[in-house]
Amino acid sequence: MMPQTPTPRVPHRSIAGPVVLILIGVLFLLGTMGIMDIHHLGSLFARFWPALLILWGVLKLIEYEQAKRYGQPVRGIGVGGVFLILLLVGFGMTATQVSRLNWKGIGEHIQLGDDEDFNEIFGGSTFNYSDELSQDMPAGSTLHVNDDRGTVTVNVSDTKTIKVSVRKKVRAEKQEDADNYNRSTKPQLTVTDRVVTLNANTQGAGDKGVTADMDIFVPANTALVITSSRGDVTVAGMAANVEVNHHRGEVSVNDQTGNIVLNLDGSAARLTHIKGDATISGKANEVDVEDVDGTLHLNGEFQESVRLVRISKTVTFHSSRTDMEFSRLDGRLDLDSSDLRADSLVGPMRLTTRSKDVSLEGLTGDLRLEDSNGTVEVGLRKPGNIQIDNRKGDVQVSIPPNTAVKVEARTREGEIESDFDEIKVENHDRESNASGSIGSNGPKLVMNCEKGGIEIRKGTVAAVAPPAPPTPPMTAPNTGKPAKALPAPRAKPVESEN
Repeated sequence: MMPQTPTPRVPHRSIAGPVVLILIGVLFLLGTMGIMDIHHLGSLFARFWPALLILWGVLKLIEYEQAKRYGQPVRGIGVGGVFLILLLVGFGMTATQVSRLNWKGIGEHIQLGDDEDFNEIFGGSTFNYSDELSQDMPAGSTLHVNDDRGTVTVNVSDTKTIKVSVRKKVRAEKQEDADNYNRSTKPQLTVTDRVVTLNANTQGAGDKGVTADMDIFVPANTALVITSSRGDVTVAGMAANVEVNHHRGEVSVNDQTGNIVLNLDGSAARLTHIKGDATISGKANEVDVEDVDGTLHLNGEFQESVRLVRISKTVTFHSSRTDMEFSRLDGRLDLDSSDLRADSLVGPMRLTTRSKDVSLEGLTGDLRLEDSNGTVEVGLRKPGNIQIDNRKGDVQVSIPPNTAVKVEARTREGEIESDFDEIKVENHDRESNASGSIGSNGPKLVMNCEKGGIEIRKGTVAAVAPPAPPTPPMTAPNTGKPAKALPAPRAKPVESEN
């Protein structure tokens, strides 16, 4: 008989990794249970994390000696062990560098509110102070407000003076330091000719994280120029022009009689009940505008959403993706990164956009619309000349009963459907056409579409739009001259592929 080959012994699994993980888990469990302070635990990890590597090495050495004693194969670290070591080293080095920062100094330079955890991380405390200022306002003067850290609230005063109430927060390690910072950051109120300047002076002690919230009461006919950041701005009931230059926060203006100009940088805007014109420029987050008796101009980048309700005069909108202009909005318009929806809108309207689904309901007047990579739906109320050009998307137009209109439609790689017998439709493999007149002497409705279908539907009885003042002629942006009427639309020939 052949001698039996001894079965090789299977090496035991390494316990180094599990032991280290168990130790880390126990420490974090103590922190989450409140037995050990979580911040103290982080400090301990930042200082002693190399001890975990030493423990790992000791365990691997013990395993090596035991394997040799019993004649077993010796296991290496393995891919999982290497990954765990790299992860531990990465987190440990990061924690060590973070722990070496001067958190107390940083805490004095930023405002984190009154949260006790933040106070413990950055050191020091928050100390509260208050100030009161007052000054006679020269007739016809302009108020300039400067506050780079804090909220600004402007209300109407019954007197001819400006009154300011300041609520200040100062971060410092001790009361004595906070008192010194407070004395160095007293708000300043100065008068030069017809310009009154209110300076929150939060940088008077250097960058110490001083926040000044100001409540301002001024006569209603005071023009305002407000420069602010890292805090909200609220203006209510003013009768003169208002200009706000703002960074990071929200600007709210309501019951305003004069004109408004907002220059935003990462801020949101809310305008309500504005008697004059309104202009919003820059980089804005959410924009909400309701009940404007004058014109509305939006020019910049709008990151989240735009909501417009009842704008009595011309609206212009310019961004990197959308150019739009129309005469009046009797209903509502909502615009975000992927959709533009509006109802009860009065033209002439020009709209050029891309990668956006467009829905216009209750449209009155002329329309020139260009879109790509999106669907277009238009419900007509009292149409003028309409031209819609769309690339890579469907087009649907609803025509109300007893509406005269002359229709021309062209599409490639799509079909045309119509609810009207008066419109002759010819669908082919590569391109389709439709033409015909509903009623007599109607305006033109021209639709050109590539890689999409066209639907011509019978709409319901048009709802009566809410009463609105007569629409003046549209003016070309920045010229004050009457805008040219939209030329009669023309059908584009369908191009054949090369």
